[in-house]
Amino acid sequence: MASSSSEPPVDGESLRRNRILSSKLYFDVPPSKVPVIYSSSYDIAFLGIEKLHPFDSSKWGHICQFLIKEGFLVKSQTVEPVEASKDDLLVVHSELYLSSLQSSTNVAIITEVPPVAIIPNCLVQKKVLYPFRKQVGGSILAAKLAKEQGWAINIGGGFHHCSAEKGGGFCAYADISLCIHFAFVRLNITRVMIIDLDAHQGNGHEKDFSNDRRVYILDMYNSGIYPLDYEAKRSIDQKVELVSGTQTKEYLDKLDEALEVARNNFNPELVVYNAGTDVLDGDPLGRLKVSPDGVAARDEKVFRFARERNIPLFMLTSGGYMKSSARVIADSIINLSKKNLIDLKVPLGRN
Repeated sequence: MASSSSEPPVDGESLRRNRILSSKLYFDVPPSKVPVIYSSSYDIAFLGIEKLHPFDSSKWGHICQFLIKEGFLVKSQTVEPVEASKDDLLVVHSELYLSSLQSSTNVAIITEVPPVAIIPNCLVQKKVLYPFRKQVGGSILAAKLAKEQGWAINIGGGFHHCSAEKGGGFCAYADISLCIHFAFVRLNITRVMIIDLDAHQGNGHEKDFSNDRRVYILDMYNSGIYPLDYEAKRSIDQKVELVSGTQTKEYLDKLDEALEVARNNFNPELVVYNAGTDVLDGDPLGRLKVSPDGVAARDEKVFRFARERNIPLFMLTSGGYMKSSARVIADSIINLSKKNLIDLKVPLGRN
């Protein structure tokens, strides 16, 4: 039966805005917390099958364990995010795309889980997509905390191969696009810079913001590996293409040059830093040769870039496909703390 209401239909932008304003992903965080976002739900584990996958599916938990063990983080001080709901995801994604994720086959293609014939679909939904939705919630909240405290780190997220209508490369949800749209509405942000230093091209957010001049994209990546998305490249404002085997000094020199260009070309109100560690020497998918110290120096340069201009910045951990990645990320966060670029507020008397 047709509706007799005379109210005009809600357009797409109004619907998006209404969904953002009604979301529960932004919430007030008590002052006893630091802007480090993590949930034990981030980690993926089911019957040991995850060990067949190249991705370290417990990387996020290992990062926190290292930070706690070294005395730089207290577990009770971290922020637990809320899982992104369907309405939250519809801010960027279509109903059709989200429905497609209910198919085991499609999830397998996107996340490259082991053959789905041996994994019930309900298990894939619970053990793979649920952790991803928690990480999406963490990425979205990270923007709010960065605006309030100057910086934030989501120990997860960075699903930069996923766009509104297509996933891929272990990325099922477009958390980068989502957190930016939330920032536009909830934080009154109008200019955002994405600094994507994962070894792979960030084709997902590049597609989503291809015609949006509010977003400036600096992407430095290995041009000879996945995803080889030439269409998405057209949307990169500042493209730094590396070759396989690029070593630490050249990598950091190119980053210095790129940050200087970005500094002169765009004045952001918020920086999204996609800090993949698949640039590490030995990573089977990134194929670059950056040292662990080089990763720490890289992260320090990006945080200084934002700090010197008083721009809120939040970091997402993104890709990294070696067991050593968690230790490298933890050491980099420790370095940021020692250099006073972040404040983890360690209680007095704690070593």
